[in-house]
Amino acid sequence: MAKRDLLTPIGITIGFIMVIFGIMSNAGFSGITSFIQASSIVIVLGGLIAALLVNFNLSELKLTFRVTKEAFKSSDMNLRELITLFVQLSERARREGLLALEAELEEVEDPFIKKGILLAVDGIEPEVINDIMNAEIVAVEERHQKGRAIFEKAGEYAPAWGMIGTLIGLVLMLQSLTSPETLGPKMAVALLTTFYGTLLANLVFIPMAAKLENKTEKEIFMKQVIIEGVIGVQSGQNPKILEEKLGAFLSEEDKKIVEEEKQEDTLGEAANEA
Repeated sequence: MAKRDLLTPIGITIGFIMVIFGIMSNAGFSGITSFIQASSIVIVLGGLIAALLVNFNLSELKLTFRVTKEAFKSSDMNLRELITLFVQLSERARREGLLALEAELEEVEDPFIKKGILLAVDGIEPEVINDIMNAEIVAVEERHQKGRAIFEKAGEYAPAWGMIGTLIGLVLMLQSLTSPETLGPKMAVALLTTFYGTLLANLVFIPMAAKLENKTEKEIFMKQVIIEGVIGVQSGQNPKILEEKLGAFLSEEDKKIVEEEKQEDTLGEAANEA
């Protein structure tokens, strides 16, 4: 059900390209080499990793890779498709009974939907289904929050370590005041660590944390709609009523699209009858 979210890598790539363009437009291609300084990179990345190791335990740090992959994925099921699915499930359940829904699950990829329908098929009370599925939502939210916190902290630590590197460079620069001709180059090197830290924080870590938060909110919202759909199917609600109930979650734009689709279906049926 998931597909690649290209906006994340595209955004990061554009950011780096703009920085490189800004450097080259003022200093030419040779200016790029002036912004590459091994010791500055080591201070920022090494200090960042050290700070994260102090801040988080190993199990939390392992979430980084899993959570990072989430930032590069997006769900291909939108809310309108989800509502259509539950209306179809409701129609079949009313026509053939809840047990008939097990056959439908083979075509459903979302494990949360599968779990809800299986609970409904097993005859679990709606209140219990609601409690079980909401408990899973809470667990998902906590896991995502822990993974997101790593990027949030990285966004805080990277500029700080950049500043530490700059202070180290300034101290070394002040020790060589007897050689004025070296002050400019040493000052440039000192400032590079702040540049690296600020760039990583504002182009990678902070935007990634914000994107993960946005994805979590959307996922929780979709899961809440799924719970309403499962309970509606389990309680035998009329498909039309269920469609109207779930339709309340749609945005105004999606509601207009749904109305247009209904009008097209109505016109198509009228044409067939004629």
